[in-house]
Amino acid sequence: MSQDLHAILKTHWGYDSFRPLQEDIMCSVLNGDHVLTILPTGGGKSLCYQVPAMAQEGLCIVVSPLIALMKDQVNDLKKRGIRAVAIYSGMSHREIDETLETCIYGDIKFLYLSPERLATDIFRTRVANMNVSMLAIDEAHCISQWGYDFRPSYLNIANIRELIPTVPVIALTATATPAVKDDILEKLQITNAQVYQASFARKELAYVVRTPEDKYGKMLAAFKNVKGSGIVYVRNRKKTREIANILYRAGIS
Repeated sequence: MSQDLHAILKTHWGYDSFRPLQEDIMCSVLNGDHVLTILPTGGGKSLCYQVPAMAQEGLCIVVSPLIALMKDQVNDLKKRGIRAVAIYSGMSHREIDETLETCIYGDIKFLYLSPERLATDIFRTRVANMNVSMLAIDEAHCISQWGYDFRPSYLNIANIRELIPTVPVIALTATATPAVKDDILEKLQITNAQVYQASFARKELAYVVRTPEDKYGKMLAAFKNVKGSGIVYVRNRKKTREIANILYRAGIS
């Protein structure tokens, strides 16, 4: 099986080897285990469900919170010759119906959709006829951090497991405190998960805290002296426009 994973990685993604923990996570998923994966941004979380999904028959259902994320993943998979589809707001009932039909009778490997879609009658009716290989929950911290107010549908993801009870679940996130980890597993109703967590140490990053009297002057100096792009975080949209104008007048694009 390990050789199969490496062959899939090379064939579709062009990589010769896995990053730390990736192969262990994939083997756990293929072993039928429920898995909680905590890898830092850029750690290759998506491959942890995409590669094992390619190594077995059936459809991988991926729950994702944002349309942009879904479209990006689907487009990337299609470029690699992998059949993937997404269901999102703006699609007609007919388009949704045809997409779900394709997931039942076609050779689709990945279906991306929002947690709200899991509760719709049309999806719950069709999923029972799908050959589902695994259920992947992307940005799983939303279950704990957003689920109580912003995206309550994240709290109901476990309901779909009643229709696919034997399907392994892999929850993935880039950030989770011990309390959030416990909350994710509790809300997904998973009691026997394999938990994989990589180090968050980033040797290439430095953190500096300063309290200058002239914040804008210090900001302009930083942008002028440090190469590359920068990000300024502020409290509201009004402030973003204000700072953008300051940067523009200083000759910074």
